Amino acid sequence: MKIYNGEGMLLGRLATYIAKDALLGEEVKVVNCAQIMISGRKVTSFDHEKERRARKGYPTKSAKHIRLSDRFVRRAIRGMLPWKQTRGREAYKRVMCYTTIPAELEGQEMITIESASVQKLPTLKYITVGQLMKHLLGGNEE
Repeated sequence: MKIYNGEGMLLGRLATYIAKDALLGEEVKVVNCAQIMISGRKVTSFDHEKERRARKGYPTKSAKHIRLSDRFVRRAIRGMLPWKQTRGREAYKRVMCYTTIPAELEGQEMITIESASVQKLPTLKYITVGQLMKHLLGGNEE
């Protein structure tokens, strides 16, 4: 079992490592999902997500959009997997995400990937998944 610490990591880069491990048969857990970063301007991230959620037809039959940060990250990881194949679906079942560090995972060794760190960004333009979800739920902007 591998435990990834998402604090200060970029969402897409971290998701590729997690998807690869899940496809290789490893059980993967991701903690601190609310502190995972999305690169880009804050306003652009808000607008993109609002536009994506507004794009639907008949409300009762359209896609349900995620409001929790751990589910948002898990859905991003699903995008890196071959979802329409059996091995992709089996790999997705091996991935579990948590908003904070749960009690059963405290004190265990966590993996931090240097190449997925927010320190690699050339600019300081990024937003956390937690801030994005809070904004979409109608909370105040931070």
